Amino acid sequence: MFPSSIYKDRRNRLRNEVHPGLIFFPGNQEVSFNYPANTYAFRQDSNFLYFFGLDQPDLAGVMDLDSGKDILFGNDVEIDDIIWMGQQPSMKERGNQIGVEEALPMNKLEETLRGAIAAGRTVHFLPPYRGETIIQISELLGYPLAEIRNQPSDQLIRGVVKLRMKKDQLEIQEMENMVDVAWLMHTTAMKMARPGTLEKEIAGTIEGIALSQACGVSFPVILTINGQTLHNHYHGNILVPERMLVIDAGAESEYHYASDITRTVPVGGEFSQRQKEIYDIVLAANMAAIKAVKPGVFFRDIHLLTAREITRGLTALGIMKGDVDEAVGNGAHTMFFPHGLGHPIGLDVHDLEGLGENVVGYDQEIQRSKEFGLGFLRFGRKLQEHFVMTIEPGIYFIPELIDIWKTERKHTDFINYDVVESYKDFGGIRIEDDVLVTAKGSRVLGKPIPKTVDEIEAIMAE
Repeated sequence: MFPSSIYKDRRNRLRNEVHPGLIFFPGNQEVSFNYPANTYAFRQDSNFLYFFGLDQPDLAGVMDLDSGKDILFGNDVEIDDIIWMGQQPSMKERGNQIGVEEALPMNKLEETLRGAIAAGRTVHFLPPYRGETIIQISELLGYPLAEIRNQPSDQLIRGVVKLRMKKDQLEIQEMENMVDVAWLMHTTAMKMARPGTLEKEIAGTIEGIALSQACGVSFPVILTINGQTLHNHYHGNILVPERMLVIDAGAESEYHYASDITRTVPVGGEFSQRQKEIYDIVLAANMAAIKAVKPGVFFRDIHLLTAREITRGLTALGIMKGDVDEAVGNGAHTMFFPHGLGHPIGLDVHDLEGLGENVVGYDQEIQRSKEFGLGFLRFGRKLQEHFVMTIEPGIYFIPELIDIWKTERKHTDFINYDVVESYKDFGGIRIEDDVLVTAKGSRVLGKPIPKTVDEIEAIMAE
């Protein structure tokens, strides 16, 4: 846990963004997966963590914007709890850890919130994403269940986005540490990527590293020889020669900050000439994008720069044709690069996504595209110092998409379908780093993870 002054300062800064009334931050509850006492690993709500810092279930925080008072709600443990869990700090002690002077039992929460509503005061809350929380908010505030998703406070959403997007040095250090854990995860996976190995052996090993070196993975491991499927969580394939293994994985810290790294490696340790040609295009796009990151630049412009780099490389190989700018302007590249360049990362691996991608990634200056490919760009607005973004270009040969576009004769001025046919068995390549926006440019976080052809082949040969 960070010093109590950090949480107190965050709450005070939020007061400048939201008024009047109360702000209600429900913490998460434990969730059962096959019977009540057998629960999933507990994960606290990220916004509760950011402002109230406590990583235990069945808590809530309330900020009174008019009086300046903050209240922690939760129950002290009794002997039945102590038998199973051991002695726990009191709610008063927990409040002191986060700079909150008043702690009340949970049965006072409804009284506090309903009293505010009865007095005509606004109760601000964020969009809930768990069924248990939706029910809790409905019961506490008296709103019909069906209306809860329409009741969150726009003021609060925008205030939280403004604060959480900019990372302080403690947060950046947490994320750097998690990239260092990802270094071990990815280099281990590289060394294990041998013909005859099951994907799940590697996936299980690197998830074990995240559990032993951090607080587990920051999202379910994506590890597959079928990298043309962007988020492929199936781990039942056997690694075979002439395939590549896409490994998209990161770790979560004790304070729940994330890393998110992708590497693509050749099964057996050596890229074929064809693999190397495509890989170097993706690498050039990754490095060009990182170089372009700086405050004041629209992230969508960096995405389009990356698209041109990919199109230029594919044109040189005869896979695409025609004018590069025209091809990108018409969206022809999206058959090979159908997703966005990256996303914010922090307490959530897709940071703040639960508050609405358009609120986080777009604003009055720039609106989200409705075009295929570009519409999947989660973040398009101007970058600011202390933002942390993933940079993750890729090239994919998706047989089903190729067949549809070929049948429709789509973008025939820019795509050589006869050549593309020979790549249907290729799979996909993605290269991803976590990048901090600095005062004048950018910095890749953490220990450098091998990503050039020579670096990958060298570590796989160990």
